[in-house]
Amino acid sequence: MIKWFPHLWRIWLVIVSVSACSEGTYSDLEEFVNQSGEGLRGKVEPLPQIRPFAQFNYEAFNVSDPFNAQKNIPSSKHDTLQPDLKRRKEALENFPLENLTMVGTLQRNKQIFALVRTPDNTVHRVKAGNYLGQNFGLITNISETEIQLKEIVQDGVHVWIERLSTLVLQVQAQK
Repeated sequence: MIKWFPHLWRIWLVIVSVSACSEGTYSDLEEFVNQSGEGLRGKVEPLPQIRPFAQFNYEAFNVSDPFNAQKNIPSSKHDTLQPDLKRRKEALENFPLENLTMVGTLQRNKQIFALVRTPDNTVHRVKAGNYLGQNFGLITNISETEIQLKEIVQDGVHVWIERLSTLVLQVQAQK
């Protein structure tokens, strides 16, 4: 308590000084507030009328869903197109077509053969009628620069369709 005693007289001096500055009447302030508030009465607009809600009856239950894939009715041509699943697979059908590269051609007795390299660097000789890739790719034509294939793949609605693909000759630079 003795430590606070020197500070108490300073606090008492500030309180007395502040109270001496005020007159005790605030009539001019009250008059200013009354004058500035005159004529400032706001007008609040009435709330809008609430209209009754019209109920909506959803009647599109029988319409197709736009977020589901549309199933096309397969034509008779697509019904008959299916790969021969009973056929014995050839060695190059174990690799995706993207992993096979054509590296050259050979010709023997007017028949052209293509040389195809697998990812394990094995080179295979193929001719028209052989199969390549995992999509039942039948070799239809071999030229000096490419192999043309006819693949049989399933579309989005599980219908078998034909797709033409090519395997282009890959030329390697001399070292």
